[in-house]
This record gives sequence, C-alpha cells and structure tokens, in this order.
Amino acid sequence: MTLKSCLVGLATIVLAGVLLAAPVPKEKSENPGPITDEQLKQASNNLEQIGITLHGYHDTYGIMPNNILDKAGKLLLSWRVTILPFIEEEELYKQFKLDEPWDSETNKKLIEKLPKIYTPVRAKTKEKGMTFLQGFDGVDATFEGGKKLRLPASFPDGTSTTIAVVEAGEPVIWSKPGDIPFDATKPLPALDGQFDGDFHVVCMDGASYKAIGKNVNADVFKKMITKAHGHVVNIEAALWHK
Repeated sequence: MTLKSCLVGLATIVLAGVLLAAPVPKEKSENPGPITDEQLKQASNNLEQIGITLHGYHDTYGIMPNNILDKAGKLLLSWRVTILPFIEEEELYKQFKLDEPWDSETNKKLIEKLPKIYTPVRAKTKEKGMTFLQGFDGVDATFEGGKKLRLPASFPDGTSTTIAVVEAGEPVIWSKPGDIPFDATKPLPALDGQFDGDFHVVCMDGASYKAIGKNVNADVFKKMITKAHGHVVNIEAALWHK
C-alpha cells in the first residue's frame, strides 16, 4: 500500500468519525408540535382569569395592582407577585420578601415555583420560571412606572378597549418586574411567543381575544395600549376574535 493510499484511507476514517460525532437532531418531542384548540382555550382562559383578578385586587385595595417598588423608586418585584393571593397562591406569596428584589437570596429561590396560570401552554422556554404574560410599560400604558391606577378614573378611553395583559414575544422571569417597553412613536414589539405569529390579550374589562398577528392593525393596537388619550377604537378593526 502506498503512502498516498494510506493517507486517503486515514482521511476517510477521520471523516466518518466526524460524521458520527455530529450533533444528533433534536427529538421531535422537544418541538411544541401543532397548535391545538385546547392550548388556545387554556391561553385565553388564563388571561381572562388574570383580568378578573385585576378587578378583584382593585375591589379589595381600591387601586390596580402594579410592580412593587422600594422607597427610592427602584423596581423590586412584578405585579405577577402582587396578585398571587388572588389566584389561589397565597402561601407562595407569603414566602416572598416584598422589600427585596426578585433576585435576592430569598426571592430567587421562588423563581422555579412558577404558578400554573403564568406557565406557557405551548412554547418551550430556555429557563425555568419564565412566562410570556406581560403588561406594557410606557407613557399612558397600564403598568406605567408603577403608578397607582384606579377604576374607572384612570381609564377614560374605556376598559373594554384598553389592553391589560398580553402574550409577549419574549418570555421573562415571572417574579421579575419585566414588562414590554412601549413607545407609541416606535414599531410594535414582537408578540408571537407561543402561537406562531398569533397571540392573546385581555382587556381591562376582563374580556380576552385572540389576535391574528400578521393582520393586526398597528395603529389600532397602539391606541388600545394607552388608557387616556381620548381614542375611540373598534376591536374588529384590529382583526381580533373572541
């Protein structure tokens, strides 16, 4: 056997070894699979429950729930923590140190205890304890800077056409005060984290809708994010469906 043929043979063996060592494709079980009616119904129900909870909190305390801040105005915990007693998670609520940030030694241990209502119904997240359910944080939005809002005074545009919570495009740690930054002068953020371009929202009156993402009217959508700009909007104009 010549030196050339030996080298060719060795190269073939090495190439075969590389091919065999190549990453194995992900199992199909890791893929969320086709969208089902059950998933869509569960997503809608979760948001409707949150809408009802927001009102329940307001009935109890006279203000809408919002992110928890310290005395200096620094964000500590999400509004999702604030409403825990109203979603049958009072024991979990009691475990939080409300005067500490979400990632303090005590509070970060609770991240993995993701309540069922916040759990993604279809999409897989890279880390445990993440949710797609977020509000909007920006000028005149529902979770603007931790402001204390009241019903109906703080929502002159109407609760039935003002967005409360939405399925965001990117998940966040559920206890972290992370919501979707909103600026009416900029393009809308991605809102397609679970259903391949479509998403759900719940308005301040507790009614949930499915949005056909690729057909959503951006101008109408932005008007529904703000609560006090004198906008009169038609939900059907945004191509939303119950």
